[in-house]
Amino acid sequence: LFAGAKKLDILSDYHDELSIPRFTDAIDWGWFAFLTKPVSYAINWFYSYVGNFGLAIIAFTILMRLILFPLAHASFKSMAKMKKLTPRMTALKERYGDDKKKFSEALMKVYKEEKVNPLGGCLPILIQIPVFIALYWVIIESVEMRHAPFIGWIEDLSSKDPFFVLPILMGLSMFIQQKLNPPPADPTQQKIFMFLPIIFTLLFATFPSGLVLYWFVNNILSIAQQYVINKRLSV
Repeated sequence: LFAGAKKLDILSDYHDELSIPRFTDAIDWGWFAFLTKPVSYAINWFYSYVGNFGLAIIAFTILMRLILFPLAHASFKSMAKMKKLTPRMTALKERYGDDKKKFSEALMKVYKEEKVNPLGGCLPILIQIPVFIALYWVIIESVEMRHAPFIGWIEDLSSKDPFFVLPILMGLSMFIQQKLNPPPADPTQQKIFMFLPIIFTLLFATFPSGLVLYWFVNNILSIAQQYVINKRLSV
């Protein structure tokens, strides 16, 4: 019988007859347990060196960016090429007007000629979603994260930012990121994309500040990477 807080380092010290630390399963790892466990171990490992869970989350974010660097690089390169094609896309829109079928055919032909994948920017985001959910589960379930301070006004990374500073910064970073990427060809989609930073800011305002910190740092690293690629391709 174990009675106590479900701290990962304590539970990891208890083993069964096969020397497997099964006591760690007392923690609710959620649907993505195969990701949540490594994320929890990684953040706790970083914390053992930096002594601050906010800094540990930042270090984990940098680690994830390094792991996904090749994929993100290919994606940002594709988006940079698409941004370079914006004048041609605008000319095609003016040429074909409301004939969406001919416009789509001409647009796909341009993509094929320039070897651009219009869906290239989606894959890194899709991969980030399970990591995002895993981190969310770690933050809300980990005893270690309860009332864990970061800096100044953020005294609990497991609860929302009391002054909404991080969500606003995250929204601004998302707006800057949009400016570096090519605008959608469809005017309706352009209007929807304009409101996304506001919608995400309101949504993230209710999330744990540790989770918002992860997404904000991730956006900053994405902006830096996209900026360098755009400069190299002279976009």
